[in-house]
Amino acid sequence: MAESPREGPKPLVLGYSDVHPFSKVDIGDRKSVQDLLKTVLDPLHPHFSPLKATIRVPGGTTVRFDNKAAEIEGICRPMWGLAGLLAGGGEYHGTSWFVDGLKAGTDPDSREFWGWPRDNDQRMVEMCPLGFTLAVAPVFWNSLSERERENVENWLGNSINQKTMPNTNWLWFRVFANLGLKKNGGKYSQEKVDQDILHLNSFYRGGGWSNDGPEGIWQQDYYSGSFAIQFLQLIYSKLAGESDPAKADEFKKRARDYALDFIHYFDEEGRATPFGRSVGYRFAMAGFWSALAYADVELPAPLTWGIVKGLLLRNLRWWQTQRHIWSSTGTLTIGYCYPNMYMAENYNSPQSPMWACLAFICLAVPEDHPFWTSKEEPYPTHLLPKVKPLPHPGHIISYHGGHRMLLSSGQACSYPMKGTHAKYGAFAYSSAYGYSVPTGCFTLEQFALASQLGLSDDGGEFWKTRRLCEEAVIETHDDLPVSRSIWKPYPDVTIKTYLIPPVEATPNWHLRVHKIEAGREVMTADGSFAICNERKLDDRYLDLYDAEKCEGTLPKIIGNYDLNTPEGSSPGAVGSFAVSKGAVGIVDLVAETPRTAMLVNADPNSNLIEGRTVIPTLQHTIKKGETVWYVTAIYAKPSGEGVLPESYLDGWKNKPTIPAWLKDELASS
Repeated sequence: MAESPREGPKPLVLGYSDVHPFSKVDIGDRKSVQDLLKTVLDPLHPHFSPLKATIRVPGGTTVRFDNKAAEIEGICRPMWGLAGLLAGGGEYHGTSWFVDGLKAGTDPDSREFWGWPRDNDQRMVEMCPLGFTLAVAPVFWNSLSERERENVENWLGNSINQKTMPNTNWLWFRVFANLGLKKNGGKYSQEKVDQDILHLNSFYRGGGWSNDGPEGIWQQDYYSGSFAIQFLQLIYSKLAGESDPAKADEFKKRARDYALDFIHYFDEEGRATPFGRSVGYRFAMAGFWSALAYADVELPAPLTWGIVKGLLLRNLRWWQTQRHIWSSTGTLTIGYCYPNMYMAENYNSPQSPMWACLAFICLAVPEDHPFWTSKEEPYPTHLLPKVKPLPHPGHIISYHGGHRMLLSSGQACSYPMKGTHAKYGAFAYSSAYGYSVPTGCFTLEQFALASQLGLSDDGGEFWKTRRLCEEAVIETHDDLPVSRSIWKPYPDVTIKTYLIPPVEATPNWHLRVHKIEAGREVMTADGSFAICNERKLDDRYLDLYDAEKCEGTLPKIIGNYDLNTPEGSSPGAVGSFAVSKGAVGIVDLVAETPRTAMLVNADPNSNLIEGRTVIPTLQHTIKKGETVWYVTAIYAKPSGEGVLPESYLDGWKNKPTIPAWLKDELASS
């Protein structure tokens, strides 16, 4: 390993038209992925503390834990990638800075001591990448004196083994803290490792899926796969496979089952479908595929190493096209496709996004492994069904319409985090359009109800949406999976919702059906996907639809409650649409309950992918004591390679039909 100079590389400053080095790497082989990682690590160097124990990147925001813990994130999270690089025989000129940081951070006499963790302390999270690093990159442990090793043992092992931890994926972090010490002959607790894995196994629900918590919690998101549980199960199976073969075999079996479901969350362009919390970890969403290779899992048909390689590399390439994810000094920002605090969790510090580095675990995979030697294969669309139910996460996946879409019911975060109704409770999630989060608590502009049904009992100031379901199941009607859920936005308002995926005849449409029993008067707002609200000419808001320019809206964007303004609304049966980067729209299929179509000019920065968006929406008011049925058709045709702008609205006039089984239920009600 090359020794690093005491001075880091020249600081990176991105000017008005500069492109981050991350976007310039031609990804294809192992060496190129090594180079890609270094473009993420290099900009960190100016942000190291004097003794290298912490990293503080631009941002200046605070989180629910102390700033010291946030800066420990800064040095530990990049170790996911650095450790993978070193374990695979690669070199990095700044390795000694991280080693020095470990020494200073775990030394109680150092002015940069990380501090002893308390119960449920954020420091416990960062012990996970640190434990992995110690386990696979010998330079770290070998660089320590006896006293320094004792410091690491005390900080990494003794402290966490004596503390209370959240009853979630966090328990894996203690496993890896102990595993890192065990691999180096340090003091560790096998008892804690065994206890934690036994308890973590109680989260398992079948088919490869685990909840992020015990019985009573239904939360199966990217934490179940790429961020923590599946990912760490695979790393454990590799590192502890010889001493614990039974668990290793079980974890690999789960990964094989999970892989056959998880593939459906990605699309042909490499995009992952945003769903749930912490999607600001960005390319970590594809980390499962990297860990699958690291653990050398025997792949289930129809997966091949060429397919797995493509899933990971295409995701990295897609992120290369997202040029606004970086700070001016080249570090990752809080957000998704651009800096965005509205979608951030209360535990997202400026350093938190570096969890993305776990996607680079593949660099620890030997260069002669078939993951690297196989020819990259395209997404296996032809091998997969057009519509598929995934019972464990409660999702129905659709390949129709030019994007990966999942219909969702039942999941909820175990606590009411910011925007949780949008992250888990929306009806549909798209790889092309992302989800939208509220920017405030007044009016539809701030609530940004993309793919949600909102209800207001105060004239439209406050809105309530689906967060918790009393019931959520996937049924089969006419050989098509259909999601059914029951939920109550108010104690005296009950809603039964059906989510019906697209069919071959109308591939750009899906149906959302709501039976609403209202014990009070409520306004309703039923939103489609959010789409970019910018003209190609000058980025100003969209005008009325222009067929020659293939962009604009129908009706005109006026205001969220100006329903009496003729040019700003249309009958629900006519619907509303917006065309920019593709097209989205909404229409009412039941004339008996007349709704009004309009467009919500959502607050800027409410959507993950586009900074300015508009949401075609249907509005209506239900009187107290009424029971109504809404049958809503949602149109979506994203832009993409080979998709001509003049084709964006090709399917708009070909409205979907109401299925016979649903007609029967409507008639009987």
